[in-house]
Amino acid sequence: MIAMDFPGMSEVKAFLEQFDKAEQLYLKVGMELFYAAGPDVIKYIKSLGHDVFLDLKLHDIPNTVKSAMRVIRHLDVDLTNVHAAGGVEMMAEALDGLAGTTKLIAVTQLTSTSEKQMHDFQNIQTSLTDSVIHYAKKTQEAGLAGVVCSAQEVEMIKAATSKAFICLTPGIRPIGAAVGDQKRVMTPAKARAIGSDFIVVGRPITQAEKPNEAYSLIKSQWLS
Repeated sequence: MIAMDFPGMSEVKAFLEQFDKAEQLYLKVGMELFYAAGPDVIKYIKSLGHDVFLDLKLHDIPNTVKSAMRVIRHLDVDLTNVHAAGGVEMMAEALDGLAGTTKLIAVTQLTSTSEKQMHDFQNIQTSLTDSVIHYAKKTQEAGLAGVVCSAQEVEMIKAATSKAFICLTPGIRPIGAAVGDQKRVMTPAKARAIGSDFIVVGRPITQAEKPNEAYSLIKSQWLS
């Protein structure tokens, strides 16, 4: 998946024009882009035949999240998410709001979060790994399809849930790329080897001089 971290529609169009029209992409639309361009950007991307992961990380009271998902289910996205920290009831209500139209996964701990930060700011005094696995189990209990997690946690999550449980891993960097603000990163090939079902890559592609070539290289590393 390519993280479409752009400020608006014009940047999206300019970026996608650099790719072969026959290439079906999986594009992650996050808060910045969705708040700027709204449903129109989803409609545009889908009109080109691409898949969409709407990455809004909803976290609110169960009824509010359910109502929001009733809206999202009409956007024709392929995947969306919530924060597992919202609880089992919230996740179950979110799933109910989607009514089977869209796959739903949950965020465990953000890949920008270190164990020290989790202790200091969330006041969760277990290990980061234990926290992630706990959230993954609760996500499965709520009936969701999987989680967003660090690639370093995939094997443990699969062991604690099931092989079919989706592990979508951001924080992926090809060899030699800058880590940026991510704390827990891994290469595409290693992520594939340990069982990641999807990887998300942003800046190494979107900020590359030739994004289509950068995408092709990372895709080949992922599929090798």
